[in-house]
Amino acid sequence: MPRGPEMPTLQMLMDIADEFSMGLSKDDVKSHLSTMSGAIEHFRVLDSLVEVNPVVKYPRTPGYRPSSSENPFNAWYWKTSIKGSPEGPLKGYQLGIKDMVSVAGVPMMNGARAIEGYTPHIDATIITRILDAGGEIVGKTACADFSFSGGGHTSAYGPIRNPRKPTHSPGGSSKGSAVAIASGDVPLAIGGDQGGSIRIPASWCGVVGHKPTYGLVPYTGCMAIEMTLDHVGPMGNSVANVAKLLEVISGPDDLDPRQYGIKSKNFINDFSSAIGKGCSGIRIGVLKEGFGQTSEIWGKINLPDSDPIVDNTVKSAIQSLQKTGAKISDISVPLHITGLSIWFGVAVEGTTEFMFKGYGTGTNWSGYYDIALLEHLAKSYKTRAQDFPITMKNLILTGEYFKRYYNGRYYAKAQNLRRNLSDAYDAAFEEVDVIVMPTIPHLPGTIPEPDADFDEYMSKSLNMINNTPQFNLTGHPAITVPCGEHNGLPIGIQIVGRRFDDYTVLQVADSLEKI
Repeated sequence: MPRGPEMPTLQMLMDIADEFSMGLSKDDVKSHLSTMSGAIEHFRVLDSLVEVNPVVKYPRTPGYRPSSSENPFNAWYWKTSIKGSPEGPLKGYQLGIKDMVSVAGVPMMNGARAIEGYTPHIDATIITRILDAGGEIVGKTACADFSFSGGGHTSAYGPIRNPRKPTHSPGGSSKGSAVAIASGDVPLAIGGDQGGSIRIPASWCGVVGHKPTYGLVPYTGCMAIEMTLDHVGPMGNSVANVAKLLEVISGPDDLDPRQYGIKSKNFINDFSSAIGKGCSGIRIGVLKEGFGQTSEIWGKINLPDSDPIVDNTVKSAIQSLQKTGAKISDISVPLHITGLSIWFGVAVEGTTEFMFKGYGTGTNWSGYYDIALLEHLAKSYKTRAQDFPITMKNLILTGEYFKRYYNGRYYAKAQNLRRNLSDAYDAAFEEVDVIVMPTIPHLPGTIPEPDADFDEYMSKSLNMINNTPQFNLTGHPAITVPCGEHNGLPIGIQIVGRRFDDYTVLQVADSLEKI
């Protein structure tokens, strides 16, 4: 058994002192070094103690990397078969799990070659819940490199392709989950969402994807990006199946700090009763700013204009709800557009600090720390940064620049401004029950060729996030449901509700699905 940490060398401490500009002489550092033996002993005691890890309840084998013939759209990173309880609400259901969720004994790489080689030793909380409910996990679905891209082309094992039109993007980052559902491999899957990564691929692949209220579904055991943006949720081939899975995976977990302050009454588990209820009397607000977006509105922010075909398809779907008894009205939340900039302020610097410099763990929170994952990420980031995709290199360069030269003020200001954004939507919810808009205001583009230039590669990674990141900031539940298509490419409508009113969101989504 290792003895634990060793005493630092004088040079180690001098390097640290220099990095922090402490102005210490060599003799000063020697004095500090002489006092550290007591601290070292405390840390050696820590090494002698055994922490409590989540229990792995169900047997499994590691599985295998599927061949291209078994995996024509590259939706799967890994195939396996883990069977849960013989009874439960998910009995008979096979599920795919996005490869940023820990499944003990099954490799996990979060789409990133830089961290390939890690195998979790725990099951994420939602994995235990799925297996307890009788579900069978049949594999890990492929995702964007580090799960930080809305496109289909960033992934260690090559592009994931849209089964509706394989030359086109399926969206990201939970693209493998969306593709596996759309191609009929599984009826249900798990996705992660920090800026739209459940809703974007669900919309472009023509399936249902629900980003729950922040904290409703525990994130324990999932690879974190930015703690205040992290969501994990259900994706499926129908709203009814998504509601069933949400019932299983939601609920309190004292290991997840994202649930701090949530009252027990917020953890309802009867989402399936929203199915078939209709939406008579439901007040639906059509968000003006979600439609008709142009370069004039975005200014120097480089995003595609809204496609009139998408706008009109979504508006037609909304009008069809009126025939079911829903009350339709126009609303305006001007801060919706600015909300994208607020999200960038949190996401770029926050991800750099938490995911990379904090090795996906960070500090100053109480809950379960996955030490094995932390150590693997730390080693990988220090030795394999050359394997980072250009999207992540760009993110880290940008995030560290703002942290180092502006002292974190923009991250802090963005976190303060998220309250403004949340209040603006909440004011609208005084007048309506849900807010609707296009999930993505334009159709999927083509997947970049392997020799695509830098600008095309980058732009097709984040050029579809017009309407989704705002609700990661505010924590409001948001679902995307197919509402039409054009030239074989799906179009999705996004339905947003009050925090912890996922029920009404699912109710409206189900009504729309059945029209």
